[in-house]
Order: sequence, then C-alpha cells, then structure tokens
Amino acid sequence: MLILMLIFLPMLFAPLSWLLGRRSKSLRDRFVQAAGLLELALAFFAARSGGTAAVPALCVMGFAFEMDGFRQIYALIFAFMWAMTLLFSPYYFAHHHRRNRYYFFQLLTLGATMGVFMAGDLYTSFVFFEMMSFTSFVWVIQEETEGAIRAAKTYLAVAVIGGLVALMGLFLLWNRLGTLTLRELYPAAKAAGQQPLLYAAGGCILFGFGAKAGMFPLHIWLPKAHPVAPAPASALLSGALTKTGVWGILVLSCQLFRGDPAWGTLMTCFGAVTMLLGAVLALFSVDFKRTLACSSMSQIGFILTGVGMLGLLGEENALAARGVVLHMTNHSLFKLLLFLCAGVVFRSLHALNLNEIRGFGRKKPFLKLCFLVGALGIGGVPLFSGYISKTLLHESILEAAEQYGWALRLTEWIFLISGGLTLAYMTKLFVAVFVEKHPSRQGEYDAMGNYLSRPAALSLALAALPIPIFGILPGRSLDALAELGMDFLHGAALAHGLSYFSLENLKGAGISLVIGGGVYLLIVSPWMRKDGAYVERWPKKLDLEELVYRPLLLRLLPAVLGWSSTLFGENRMTEPLARGSLRVLKTLSHACSDSTDALVLALRRTILRQSPQEAEGELTASAAYRLGAGLDRLSRRKRGPEERGLHFYRVRQTLLEAGRLIRSSLSFGLLMLALGICLVLGWLLLQTF
Repeated sequence: MLILMLIFLPMLFAPLSWLLGRRSKSLRDRFVQAAGLLELALAFFAARSGGTAAVPALCVMGFAFEMDGFRQIYALIFAFMWAMTLLFSPYYFAHHHRRNRYYFFQLLTLGATMGVFMAGDLYTSFVFFEMMSFTSFVWVIQEETEGAIRAAKTYLAVAVIGGLVALMGLFLLWNRLGTLTLRELYPAAKAAGQQPLLYAAGGCILFGFGAKAGMFPLHIWLPKAHPVAPAPASALLSGALTKTGVWGILVLSCQLFRGDPAWGTLMTCFGAVTMLLGAVLALFSVDFKRTLACSSMSQIGFILTGVGMLGLLGEENALAARGVVLHMTNHSLFKLLLFLCAGVVFRSLHALNLNEIRGFGRKKPFLKLCFLVGALGIGGVPLFSGYISKTLLHESILEAAEQYGWALRLTEWIFLISGGLTLAYMTKLFVAVFVEKHPSRQGEYDAMGNYLSRPAALSLALAALPIPIFGILPGRSLDALAELGMDFLHGAALAHGLSYFSLENLKGAGISLVIGGGVYLLIVSPWMRKDGAYVERWPKKLDLEELVYRPLLLRLLPAVLGWSSTLFGENRMTEPLARGSLRVLKTLSHACSDSTDALVLALRRTILRQSPQEAEGELTASAAYRLGAGLDRLSRRKRGPEERGLHFYRVRQTLLEAGRLIRSSLSFGLLMLALGICLVLGWLLLQTF
C-alpha cells in the first residue's frame, strides 16, 4: 500500500496544487512544499516496510512494483531531491509566470519517476518511463523562449524515438523469453542461450534508456535542455531523470546479460567515450548551467564504465557494483546542490554567461561554501563523498585490467584524465563566480546582501550536508548504502575490508588532481581567455545534432524515400512504370486517409445532425435568463441592458453545448462499433462458404 501511495499520491496532489494556485499563490506554495515533505516521509516508511504491490489488469497486463534495497536508496534520494527543489522553488519563481503549470507537472513527474524505479517488470517501467518523458518535457519548455522551444523539441524527439525503439526491444524480448519480469529475465535468457535476437532486443532497449541517461551518442538533448530549464528542474533532470535511464541499463546488464563479457565490453566503450567527451564539452563551455549539464554527461560515463566492469569481472564484481551504486547516489546529491547554486545566481542576475556573472559570489560566503562542497565532491577530492565512489570504480578497472590487459589500462587513463578535467572545469566555475571581479558591476554584486530566502538557504544547506559527512565517515554511511544495492546488482561479497585512504587509493586521486591543475593553468587560464573575458572555443560546427541527426532525419531519409521512386532509373523502360506505381499508391493513401473524414462529415449531416441553436427571440423567455435577471435585481448590481440576466444564460448554453458534444461523440463511437461488428459478422459469414 505504501509503495502505491509513493507513486500515485503525487499525481493526485498535482491537480490540487493547480486549483489552490488559482485561489492563492502562497497557499499553493505551502501545499507543494508539504507534499514534498510528505513524499519524503512516505519514502522512509516504504523503504523500511519493503514488499511488493500490484495493480492488476490495468493497461491489460497490469502493473507490478517491488521495494528492494536498491530501490530503498533511490526512493529516499528522489523524495529528498523533490522535497529540496520544492522548498527552493517559491524563491526561484517569485517573479515568474506560469508557476501553476510548473508545479502541476513537477508532481506528476515525481510519481512517474517513482513508478520507473519501483517497477517489478519492464512493461511497468516502460509505461511510467514514457509518462515521465512527456511530463518532464514541460519543464524544458517552461520559459517558452526560442531557445527553450527548440531544446524542448529536441528533448521530445529523443524521448519519442528512444521510447519507440525500446518498445520494439520489449516486443522482441517478450517474443523470445515469454516474460518481462525482472527476476525472471536471467533464468529465461540463460535457458535461451546467447542468441542474436537477445542482443538485438538488448540493443533496442539500451537505445531507449541510454537516450534518457545522456549516453553518447544519444546525449544531444542534455547540454541544450539544462541551460533553458528552470534551475530546480535542471537539478531533477540531471540528478533524477538521467538515473531512470541508468536504471534501465542496469536491468539489462545485471539481469538479462549478467556476467556477459561482450556486453560488458560494449558498456565500457560507451562509458569511456561518454565520460571523456562530456568532460571536454564542460571544459570549453562558458555557460554556467551548460557546464553543469555536460558534467552530468561525463559523470554518467563514469557510472557506465562501472556497469561495464560488472560484465567483465563476472562473479568478482564486488568493487564495481559498490562503485556504481555509490556514484549514482553521489551524483544525484552533487547535481541537486550545484544546480540550486546556479539557480541562486540566475535568479539574482538573470544571466548564466561567465563573463556576466563573474564576481557575483565574492562577498557571499554561504553560497561560496555550498558550491565549493559540491565542486570538491564531484571532483573526487578526498574527504568528500565523490572520492569514495570514484576510488571504488578506479579499483574495479585495475582489477579488470589484470585479466584483459592494455585495453583496460587505456580505460584507466581515460578515467583519470576525465577526473582531472572535472576538477579543471569546476575550478573554472568557482574562480569565475567566487574569486574574480566583474569589471563594471562588482560594487552592485557585493551590495546584494539579502539575496537568498530562508527556505532556499535551508534547501542548499540540507543538500550540501551529506557530501562531507559521507566522505569523512564512509564506513558508517556509504558502505551501508552500498550493501543495500547488492541484491539488485547481484554484487559479490567483499573478500576483505576497504581502506579508502591508503596511499595506493590516494595515488589515483592525486593523479587526477595534478592533471586538473595542469589543464586549468595551461588551457583554461591562457587559451580560454581573451582580453580578460572567457571565450567559447568549442567549434559550433561540431554540434552532433546539427551535424548528424537533423540532416539524417530531415534530409537523408526524405532523399532515400525519393530515391526509391527511381529504383529502376537505369532502365528507362521501367522508370515510367515505377513513377506511375508511386502515383497510384499516393492516390490510394490519400483516398484512405480522406475516407474517414468523409464518413464523419456524412454522419454529422445525416444521422448525427446537430440540433438547431436557440433563436434570438427565445432569449428573454429562457428560465436561465429570468433567473439571472432576478438575481441582478436582488443584488442591486448595476449592469447594462445588454448584460442583464446573461451570466446564468451563458452558463446554461455552455452546459448544453458540452452535452451535445458528449452525446455526439458517444453516438459516433457506437456507430463505429456497430459498423465494426457488421464487418466482423460479414467476414465470419464468408468463412462459412
């Protein structure tokens, strides 16, 4: 019961928040904040109780949910993230419009995201995954600027195409294994053996979930959606929604292809390219939120590299499994904190370009400390939680390198270099916003004393608090969290205790620190600055969306379809025949599409003929008009002659029109049903002869 409440209660709260917002904005803000805290409490009690839940027969196959250790972690993480962003949102949206819409879809997305992670089978996960994609689309388009609309279209296109490809993979998987239940996938796949059809199904599902995770080469939405979305939404897009994509990849890697070296190699390749490319893109960005967005892509690459180690190491995956769980958790916390800090900057200055916002945080010690905690955490600096998870991932790569040789040694260096680049671009952000001075507006920035509300400051403090605590006391915090996730990831038991702060483990972090410092001093400081200003050095022509995807979908595919009409072009005798056939098919398709419209029009003009509208002369005789006029006299409200009594009359006319539309729609549906029954009966009669 608690699991179902965790998923569906936010969806019920969504329309209530809308209705409250129509009456009182302050009441609505308090309501959504209370809803976030209630969801956090529900997540706590649901995690403690565990168990399973089901909604049978819904959407034909029904929904199945369960709560294991891994889901306990992320139920709490998601509830905490939503509670903090809802606490922060009234401050961020104080002068924004369309807040009702934002809160409505925020609560809907919360329920859908919980549904993805609590799913007990891939069918349930897919339904909530698609629901989440469409509700979160509104976050991206919230501001309705030209950039937001374009980014939202990209986000929606990736979501729709990814969802369709994933659905095709589910069809293939169901056809081959006869089940989509998570706990039944591995036994069924093992009985079926390594067949090309399973890899084809896995590839399709990977496409859908990898697109949401921000995995290369499906990452194109991520650097564009984050800068235009509101900062609280960006925190959730990065810290929560990308994890639903990683969740699907974990299902494939730990259930369907458990211990499969070929699958592990594929995931390692995707992870290595994603973490390095994301770090490079973040390094060259001069937009605050775009840098954080590309950083999310890079950190997802770290996680995917750990997922690859799960397949390569097989039964010896103890370090990799713990590293994956902990880096997922840490990344969610980092991005919650960092994007909220970015929200403070944007809310105060309405700008994100480093040249416009530099120097803003020089005299703001609280904001500086919060951002520094997030930066040191994501950079993997010792005594912060990111160091612990990155150390586990690094050690798992070294463990795999002993079996697979130079290829994994190369992966290790990509891992260390990407960690160094992380430190370099976070240093760039920190120095620009909190150390440098603005050439003309520094006095104005320093005078902004009351720049943060108390609820917003509380959300920042609570988001920052776990990062140093987890990093200083990993044995009492992160190790316990990691153990909770081992059942879902089928992680092996540790052969010996972990010494996170040994010289060998500190060596890896030290190499990344040296690389990061060198990159900042040799590339960022001299090459990305011109006359004291930051310069965008990344070539715009290397935009993968503009370079590959848009030409592919908008030019190449139409050209291929056009080429099909000249398939026999070399034979001049058959070319007219091909063109004629194409015209005939085109005419038939138009006829089929127009026949439905013609049928609807014919029915509306005959059987479903609309009743005549009320004549103008009958207006004053209407009971609704007389009632309205009487109330006007009782209330002594002054109205013009043309307005007297009309308010009740208009309500009546609206209700009548709605009733006519409903009756018409139901009648048309019944007619279509009758027509279908007649066609089926006719076909059955033909089969008897």
